[in-house]
Amino acid sequence: MKNLLKEYFSFSRKERTGIIVLLLLILTTMALPHFLPDPPVHADKTALENLKRQLSQQAITADSIGGVGYHSRYNKRGDESAPRQGVLFEFDPNTLSPEGWKRLGIRERTALTIQRYLAKGGRFRQPDDLHKIYGLRKEEADRLVPYVRISGVQEASNSRPAGFTPDSPPAWKYKGDNVSKRVVIDINLADTTAFIALRGIGSKLAKRIIHFREKLGGFHSVEQVGETYGLPDSTFQQIRKWLLCAAPDLRTINVNTADADLLQQHPYISWPEANAIVQYRLQHGAYASLDQLLQINIISPVLLDKIKPYLAVK
Repeated sequence: MKNLLKEYFSFSRKERTGIIVLLLLILTTMALPHFLPDPPVHADKTALENLKRQLSQQAITADSIGGVGYHSRYNKRGDESAPRQGVLFEFDPNTLSPEGWKRLGIRERTALTIQRYLAKGGRFRQPDDLHKIYGLRKEEADRLVPYVRISGVQEASNSRPAGFTPDSPPAWKYKGDNVSKRVVIDINLADTTAFIALRGIGSKLAKRIIHFREKLGGFHSVEQVGETYGLPDSTFQQIRKWLLCAAPDLRTINVNTADADLLQQHPYISWPEANAIVQYRLQHGAYASLDQLLQINIISPVLLDKIKPYLAVK
């Protein structure tokens, strides 16, 4: 093995000389640019003067619009990103069309972002929510906020400075709940739009509340809204002061005619309880009062108080 390696890595005198010469040539080629002077650059003085005049003219134009820094910052992004003035008018951001956003001076890409946000269940609950839109610059949102009119939200009398008109400059801003008053809603009459107007309630939760109300047969207390699947208790505690349950008209089930399948469709009644109610009726005859349900072992007083508003004896 030792002889094989020695034979493989051994070189003749000519081969060694060639290797040394090749290495010297490579090193000379790599070092040569560092010792040669840079070629002279002949500037075109006429072209240079023209360029200076163009830059000077651009600076003057930028100053007339709103400052060199402001103008040049957006020019680097292209015309699509440049701010637009548009036409200011009162609008509801939850219902405004893409064309309406463009009239306000908002770029098409940002208008589509807003439409996607609304399509996914998002909602503007106060004017300042415009600042949360991705792609909408702060100066643009500040310009639009004074013209926001959200349906279902009443403006406080002190929300605007004295003498404000739609043509006044946007020198003031809304500031959360200190500016707007929320409207108390009847939980048995409210639709999804009314529930969505509440803080923390999106379209999905609003639909769940209404679906739960339909399965129950109506709410008989505000506390039942908090039982909606997926509704955090923290959110319910925030909105409960805006909820009202006035003279509910509940849909009831006749325990003397309903079968077990109908009874167990109610959210408060499980299949064992529904079956026990029917079996007791078959064995002992029709119920004379709902209190007779306590004769069934699995029907507790707590459960009876819970289901009693939805049951009837006819």
